[in-house]
Amino acid sequence: MKNLVAILFLGLLSLGLNAQEKVAKIEFKTDVIDYGTIEKGANGVRVFEFTNTGNAPLIISSVKSTCGCTVPKKPEGPIMPGEKGEIEVKYDTNRVNPIRKTITVVSNAETPTVALKIKGLVVDPDKQSVLEKKPKSSVEQ
Repeated sequence: MKNLVAILFLGLLSLGLNAQEKVAKIEFKTDVIDYGTIEKGANGVRVFEFTNTGNAPLIISSVKSTCGCTVPKKPEGPIMPGEKGEIEVKYDTNRVNPIRKTITVVSNAETPTVALKIKGLVVDPDKQSVLEKKPKSSVEQ
């Protein structure tokens, strides 16, 4: 009887350990995208690439930005172990200013919340900086 109880206990313990081993892991190629200096109205779409390095399906439940000027798009279905996925981010480049935004990714991964960042500068080529020297016209000479 003792042997039967011991075998059942070990069996339940090994089942519990096996269940805990199945976990999704999200690994991003980079967690920061630098737009650099881009012109007003330029293409504001960039992509964060990731891989599910775990051994369970990865399900991204939400992807949110810190403001309405940045629109993230998450994958619809689960990402199977070893597969790659993308999170597309579109920044409104009609806003002339520095870019400093955070995109929060929530999933069933071992690390359930990941912060991604975009940065850069949107400039208007039609407006000249007050710091730049203007060429002298023939009237001023």
